[in-house]
Amino acid sequence: MSEQTVIVDGQALTIEDICAIAENSQTLQLSDNTDFVKRIDKGAEFIDTLLKEEGCVYGVTTGYGDSCTVSIPLQNVEELPRHLYTFHGCGLGKFFEADQTRAILAVRLNSLAQGFSGVRYLLLQQITELLQQNILPLIPEEGSVGASGDLTPLSYLAAVLAGEREVNYQNQTQQTKAVFCQLNITPLILKPKEGLAIMNGTAVMTAVACLAYQRATYLSQLCTRITSLASIALKGNDYHFDEKLFTVKPHSGQIKVAQRLRSDLQLSVEAPRNDSRLQDRYSLRCAPHVIGVLEDALPWFRQFIENELNSANDNPIIDAEGEHVLHGGHFYGGHIAFAMDSMKTLVANLADLMDRQMAQLMDTKFNHGLPANLSGAKEDQAMLNHGFKAVQIAVSAWTAEALKLTMPASVFSRSTECHNQDKVSMGTIAARDCIRIIELTEQVAAAMLIAVVQGVELRVNQAPNNAHLLSADVKKTMSELRQQISFLETDRALDKELRACMQLIRNRSWSLYE
Repeated sequence: MSEQTVIVDGQALTIEDICAIAENSQTLQLSDNTDFVKRIDKGAEFIDTLLKEEGCVYGVTTGYGDSCTVSIPLQNVEELPRHLYTFHGCGLGKFFEADQTRAILAVRLNSLAQGFSGVRYLLLQQITELLQQNILPLIPEEGSVGASGDLTPLSYLAAVLAGEREVNYQNQTQQTKAVFCQLNITPLILKPKEGLAIMNGTAVMTAVACLAYQRATYLSQLCTRITSLASIALKGNDYHFDEKLFTVKPHSGQIKVAQRLRSDLQLSVEAPRNDSRLQDRYSLRCAPHVIGVLEDALPWFRQFIENELNSANDNPIIDAEGEHVLHGGHFYGGHIAFAMDSMKTLVANLADLMDRQMAQLMDTKFNHGLPANLSGAKEDQAMLNHGFKAVQIAVSAWTAEALKLTMPASVFSRSTECHNQDKVSMGTIAARDCIRIIELTEQVAAAMLIAVVQGVELRVNQAPNNAHLLSADVKKTMSELRQQISFLETDRALDKELRACMQLIRNRSWSLYE
């Protein structure tokens, strides 16, 4: 099997697997192992047996939620799944992006592949078909409270599997029915437990969390490289990242960040050090302590996210092997909610750190001899040109918006659905907030990277003989930026270049630290 293929067979997947599927850098394949197929189908067969014996199963022979006391006559059981996804078709807001939608499908498929959801193998094949053909349900972002799972957004997946609603196919919005007809895909008629199994889980928030994790990890490294460049441009005191210094407060994340800074700045016991000032301002001196909190949190973010990713999280849980129907609350997204609320605060702190570094670079009172606003204009044009003045204002705006969104979503639980869902996680809102904060922080990073490379070049121009002191990694980052964005000598609109730099960040184009 190709290394470029992710196999779904009930075994654990990683965040990286989901992100690779989302980016289309790896394909997904559903296992056709006989034992796996039998294990999946056994759950659906157990549900059929219960129905024949007139057993009572929530969401199969009863209504949903507060309506669980309403019995469904056996002759109407087959109709119930369609009603479930139909009345949940009330999502609003923007549609999830293509990469997010692929991640949602992959996460839901992996959860159902655990074999505790009472669905047919055929249903897993249908989700796989969507991913392999890149038929992406149009899923609205808004409408989930994150307990009883992501009911409303996942209803759009359930409806599409049945040939209804709309999809994005070949970059066009099309009716699902027409696309299925074109590709000879047979719409599913969902079996009694299958509508609930698709919808009553945490796939949306978990998928978004996987993508957020990957982007936050990269931003942590990029912010560290930007800090190195800022330290060079501002003639910072390299002693602030001394190895011995960090042994006395041994948080592993901040130790890692300090080590990366030492490497970028070529700081070693033998190397000459710049200590022209006793203490730099906090946005340089305390950068390892700011970035390091995120680095220290990443391992337990991974634990929370991957645990959720590899769990059966619908209700009821169908234990076909032991012949049990287990009613519980595994659809509750509290772990993802907490991880996303925490991550968004840490990422917003990166934006704030870079905003403060930007302020130092621009202001002649603090930038130790650099031109105002990092203007690269020649002397006879200096009075006309404004360098990065407006960019700094924009950076402050993006940072303020990111900080504003750090209010935890998980504390805003609302009692809903006739007080059946009386304590909910708001995990999907937390995940969406986190992605938005990451986007804003990527904007800040793009602006700061362009500005700080200019700052280093201006500093080198002041002392050309010191150019050799730049490390190979720092030079590489600067060179890669300059291949896309030229030095700012005279005023020009920078919006297209900022967007291009943001896309490079999203594509993780800079190779940073091992």
